[in-house]
Amino acid sequence: MSAALKEKMVRQALAEGFVSCRICRPWDVPEVPERLQAFLDAGYHGQMGWMAERSHWRGDPAELWPEARSVIMLAESYTPDEDPMAVIGLPDRGAVSVYARGKDYHDLVKKRLKRLARWLIAEAEKEGDAAEVKVFVDTAPVPEKPLGQAAGLGWQGKHTNLVSRDWGNWAFLGSVFTTLDLPVDAPEPDHCGSCRSCLTACPTDAFPAPYQLDARRCISYLTIEYKGPVDHDLRAKMGNRIYGCDDCLAACPWNKFAVAASDMRYGAREGLTAPPLADLAALDDAGFREKFSGSPIKRIGRDRFVRNVLYAIGNSNDPALATAAAQLTEDPDPVVAEAARWAVQRLNAA
Repeated sequence: MSAALKEKMVRQALAEGFVSCRICRPWDVPEVPERLQAFLDAGYHGQMGWMAERSHWRGDPAELWPEARSVIMLAESYTPDEDPMAVIGLPDRGAVSVYARGKDYHDLVKKRLKRLARWLIAEAEKEGDAAEVKVFVDTAPVPEKPLGQAAGLGWQGKHTNLVSRDWGNWAFLGSVFTTLDLPVDAPEPDHCGSCRSCLTACPTDAFPAPYQLDARRCISYLTIEYKGPVDHDLRAKMGNRIYGCDDCLAACPWNKFAVAASDMRYGAREGLTAPPLADLAALDDAGFREKFSGSPIKRIGRDRFVRNVLYAIGNSNDPALATAAAQLTEDPDPVVAEAARWAVQRLNAA
């Protein structure tokens, strides 16, 4: 593929709404297998058994599709319009992670990737090349962040998320694997320096060391992936965070260069910037599915979501929320019922 066609592809990616487009080889992340195995051996993956089950692919992108010769890495901004941490100071409201307040990013990013991939196939054909492609957004065992660093999108910060000097760290990552042999970009060096803002911002001390994450203590993991009752010590530190957590992302000083989201559908849908906890606690299964249709929140189900809401109610120190919790102490789901009793006990002791 010519350098000129690569330049056209980058322009096309930006026209699609991506903030950056860079290229690396599938085998440009030789450090990943050892790092991934250390993560798994430490048990940091918690209940995410799929990480171990598919570690041979996640550890070596070249094994995922051996015919691939290039990986096109793309970033799409979802920078919030308002201070994402403002809701933390409203204990009777729930804090939803910025990325989950709007339309499900899987759908939006994947459609852009597919359009770009079709464009690439057509353009390569004009040059006499037959291109095959596969697109991935978060749901396949692809080490997107290491590939993003290898391609020069940014670097993995101390909070393990990708950071860029051009757009901060509010971005979704997507990839296009292709059989085309494309000109590659230089990897991005680390620019964190001595900064520890993201590490000290974590409410649950989920970083055993810089560049290491113990998911078992991460609020995003606890509110989304973890099944069952959360440890009492951890749930007390979750505050009013009911789906995901933005603390480490929001603390990054590179966000002074953040780029506005190109798609208005990433903006918060009505009622999700700071939803009242009492209203959320009252959701039955049908109400939950209706409220969160088209949202990534829907995938965790009503029971786990209401469990999170009850932990937030228990942390609110607001006696007015005791009634909302008391109505769920006999919920059919035992984890929800236990969370409700814990919340009532906490509020009564306040």
